[in-house]
Amino acid sequence: MKLILASTSPYRQRLLARLQLPYTAVAPGTDETPLREEAPAALAERLALAKATDVARVHPEALVIGSDQVATLDGRLLGKPGDHATATDQLRACAGREVVFFTGLALYCAANETDLRHVETFRVRFRPLSDEQIDFYLRAEQPYDCAGSFKCEGLGISLFEAMDGADPSSLEGLPLISLTTMLTTAGYPVLCPPGD
Repeated sequence: MKLILASTSPYRQRLLARLQLPYTAVAPGTDETPLREEAPAALAERLALAKATDVARVHPEALVIGSDQVATLDGRLLGKPGDHATATDQLRACAGREVVFFTGLALYCAANETDLRHVETFRVRFRPLSDEQIDFYLRAEQPYDCAGSFKCEGLGISLFEAMDGADPSSLEGLPLISLTTMLTTAGYPVLCPPGD
């Protein structure tokens, strides 16, 4: 069965590559606008499934992985900053505080009616940060396409005092522990030699 990642995100592609499975990445073209008063976890799950089903319409025989991440501070959504000024404002707001990430994961196949979903919650406590530290970090990594304005797999780890969650890969955008379980459930086992 063909495996497709419904994302062109280089971060998710690098994560999925860790599992050493053959896959194709396809852009889903999903509208990611939150619904009115939609809870963050529900938003992450809905968008993950929407991405998977959007790609499955064109590839109904494939097993499609969809994922979406929502970051929140005091219950408010933190989007991708897009630029230096917005990222600066985000990190100032996060400094010394806890940010909660909800990473939605969906595994979908139209042909055999596979529809598995999961939302991974991960909490991060930021260190107190000076404007100078924030500016240095942002200029070093330019994480303007990342929810929360950081890349935890790089220098961004230095922004944190503590991390709390079951699956650290979820913080990077694709919960590999849950995905491995879901793939196995769907009959696409990980840790098997090719051809088995």
